[in-house]
Amino acid sequence: MNSLLKTTWVETKLFLREPVTVLFTFALPLMVLYVLGGVFGNEPDSGGNGDLVVYGGYGPTNWYTPAYVGLAIAGVAMIGVPAHIAEYRDRGVLRRLRASSVPRITFLSSQLIVAFLIATIGSILLLAVAFATTEVEPPESAGLFLLAFVLGAVCFSAFGILLGTVLPTARAAQSAGLLLWFLFMFVSGSGPPPEVLPESLATAGDYAPLTPVIKVLQEPWLSCEWAVGPSLAVLGIGVVSAAAAYFLFKWE
Repeated sequence: MNSLLKTTWVETKLFLREPVTVLFTFALPLMVLYVLGGVFGNEPDSGGNGDLVVYGGYGPTNWYTPAYVGLAIAGVAMIGVPAHIAEYRDRGVLRRLRASSVPRITFLSSQLIVAFLIATIGSILLLAVAFATTEVEPPESAGLFLLAFVLGAVCFSAFGILLGTVLPTARAAQSAGLLLWFLFMFVSGSGPPPEVLPESLATAGDYAPLTPVIKVLQEPWLSCEWAVGPSLAVLGIGVVSAAAAYFLFKWE
């Protein structure tokens, strides 16, 4: 336990020094949410005159706020964590950790804890700015939303660790993470309204692993309900990713 705490503390400081992680976890979701809040406001679309109802009939800012919490989680999970692990492998840090008798489970657990902590900080910052500068309304169920956040952040961080385990280099990991982050932003419910997406993009969104994370976050925020199906999908992503990362992880 003492080894895990020390490793986690060191890794947290190292993560916070990485500008790309800071940008995609703290800054970019916040800026885009602020812009979208200013453009669309928070007036629900009633679908009058036979028009298509977008954002599920909820206010745009209410819709986007929990979605961008999901993007903050994805920023550290898909960009920061994979690049960090792959860079350690490139520089021989993982080899030295193995020589120091650091258990595999200790190293991987520290990455999961650090990703969760940074996602939490980024989400708190995003929500604080959203409540201060936009018309967003509080979640219908704060307790369920908190539970959804913990589930989404832990499980999706495990997915990020799996990416860092299988991608060969830091450059490949960062490039793949950036590409997936922007793709998921557009198709997983945090970009254009899902109701207006072309069929091909809507289908891609249905299979994107970030989509159930965002649905799990949105449901208690918007309707005071728990998204059972998406939560099981998120849990499955986390369990499979964690198991695969553990068995596929290589020190060099």
